[in-house]
Amino acid sequence: MKLYRFLSDDDTSAFCHKVTAALNKGWVLHGAPTYAFDAARGVMRCGQAVVKESLGEYTPETKLGDH
Repeated sequence: MKLYRFLSDDDTSAFCHKVTAALNKGWVLHGAPTYAFDAARGVMRCGQAVVKESLGEYTPETKLGDH
């Protein structure tokens, strides 16, 4: 099965660590990162799509973070 996740967080090192952890679990970057200003909170937010091939069959109950 092919899995897709969209990781997001405030524009801090925590976001970089989240993406790095996913890469080290075998996820692959998909497309360019995105940035947006969260006016309600006054912070920049980051996002990055990642994909991964995995064994098994996808269901809506699949825990993406466990792969």
